[in-house]
Amino acid sequence: MYSASDLKKGLKVEIDGEPWVITDFDFCKPGKGTALYRCKMKNLITGSGMEKTYRPTDKIDKPDLEEREMRYSYYDGHHYIFSDEETFEEMAVDAEKLGKQTYFLIEDSLCNFLLFNGTPIEITLPTFIEKVITETEPGARGDTATNVMKPAKIDNGYELMVPLFINEGDVIKIDTRTGEYAERVSKAY
Repeated sequence: MYSASDLKKGLKVEIDGEPWVITDFDFCKPGKGTALYRCKMKNLITGSGMEKTYRPTDKIDKPDLEEREMRYSYYDGHHYIFSDEETFEEMAVDAEKLGKQTYFLIEDSLCNFLLFNGTPIEITLPTFIEKVITETEPGARGDTATNVMKPAKIDNGYELMVPLFINEGDVIKIDTRTGEYAERVSKAY
């Protein structure tokens, strides 16, 4: 259990059986009466937000959260299978839970899991991945205007915007947090 004096930005707490993270925190000591702890919170499962005020005597539950590093193994047609590095225990995750991240999964890559009561609520992929451009229009020679972008596709069909100098066969880095082009790693020959 946490007491109200333990509250701070980034702390994870449990309210009504669900995990929440404190996104903003304010301590208020009015001239009269007791101090107040005002918190803005975000639900770690649904993403919804709320504001809550605590008194110094209030107690707040600690959530049963566990962080684990798991390796992406394969896709079985319905679920993405990850395995624990130490126990070799496998965990199946729905494509719905991963969302757009499914485009950035590479076999054998390490991912960080945040588990609430043994269920994954947040999956963090490596920050950057390298992929080959499979489809894009050739850039016009001499067109050197800065920040001019064109559409390109990678092997799994994901489409992103890349600079004009990127061609089919080039290997690029993609930021998995945003899904955007980061840099060219190597040129096609």
